[in-house]
Amino acid sequence: MPSLIQCLQLAGLIQLAIAVASLAIPRELGWREETRRLEPLTREVFWTYAAYIWATNVALGLVSVLAAEDLASGTTLARAITGYALLYWGARLAIQLVCFGKHAPEGLRFKVAEGALTVAFLALTATYAWALVG
Repeated sequence: MPSLIQCLQLAGLIQLAIAVASLAIPRELGWREETRRLEPLTREVFWTYAAYIWATNVALGLVSVLAAEDLASGTTLARAITGYALLYWGARLAIQLVCFGKHAPEGLRFKVAEGALTVAFLALTATYAWALVG
């Protein structure tokens, strides 16, 4: 069975993969065309939030890959970071299950991507829960 440190490193790689793959989302879902209908301020807020989410995924991924031993240490800072990651990915998993499935585009590649993301979000949530309580 993999150790917590190995699982945290894998979680980091998963998050980095999600960040890289998410660069295709605006094109795949036509965000430029969709956001043109928004008021300029709302459009800018949308793109700002998208950038913050992307940066958070990269940051959590890098911390998990490069500082897995520290995250597994149980220190106050480690618990704060893993607790944040647990809330972040747990919320994303809940949103995936409750909201996104109903509105997903049709087609096999979208269904496969949705399934892969759901599994990834579940694995990330479980890993950070283990790190928090372990």
